[in-house]
Amino acid sequence: MQSPSRSKKVGKIHYDLNAEFYSDLLGPSMTYTYGYRKSAYNLTQAQFDKLDLVCQKIGLKAGHRVLDIGCGWGGFAKYAAEKYGAEVVGITISEEQIKYAKKDCMDPKTNFIFSDYRDIQRYNPNNIKFDRIVSIGMAEHVGYKNFKTFMNVCHQNLKEDGLFLLHTIGSNQSQKYQDPWLHKYIFPGSLLPSIAQISKAA
Repeated sequence: MQSPSRSKKVGKIHYDLNAEFYSDLLGPSMTYTYGYRKSAYNLTQAQFDKLDLVCQKIGLKAGHRVLDIGCGWGGFAKYAAEKYGAEVVGITISEEQIKYAKKDCMDPKTNFIFSDYRDIQRYNPNNIKFDRIVSIGMAEHVGYKNFKTFMNVCHQNLKEDGLFLLHTIGSNQSQKYQDPWLHKYIFPGSLLPSIAQISKAA
C-alpha cells in the first residue's frame, strides 16, 4: 500500500505537525525509537548514546559519505557530521522535517532532501555510491510488498565494501495488515516488519 504518492500523504498526516510539538515530545536529540540505556542517566542521554552506538557499529570515519533513509528531524545526520566528520545526505517525505533539519543543522557536511527512498536516484544522477547507509525507525513505513525494493535501493547505492544498518521496531510474526485502530490514531500506513520478511528481502 505504500506507493510513492501514498507515502507522502503519510508524511503530511503523521509528521507535518508543528516542530515545536515534536521537540516537546522528543527532546534535544529530536530522534524517535528506543534509546540505548547501558550507561545513560536519562532519556536524552540514552538517545544520544544510541546515535553514537550507530556510528560505532558502522565504523564511521571522517569523510565517509552516508545516506540516512528516513532522516526525520535530522538528529542522526547532525550528530554524525558534528561528532564524526561524516558527510550525510538525509532523505524524508516530510516537508516540515526538511525545514527543521536544514535550520537546526547548519553543518555544510549535511544535505537534506525531500524524497521518497525509491526516488533517490533522481538526486544522484552520477550514481555516486555511499560508504554507509543507515535507516533508523523508518522501515515500519515500507510495507511488506516493498521490502525487496527497499533492500535493492540500499544495495544499489552502497559501495561494494560499504555497510548498511537497519534499525526498526520489529515483530515476531510476519503480518500483511496493520491493526485498524493503530492505523487510524497512532501510526498511519505502518507495518512492523518481521525478521523473516527482512531477511528474505535482503
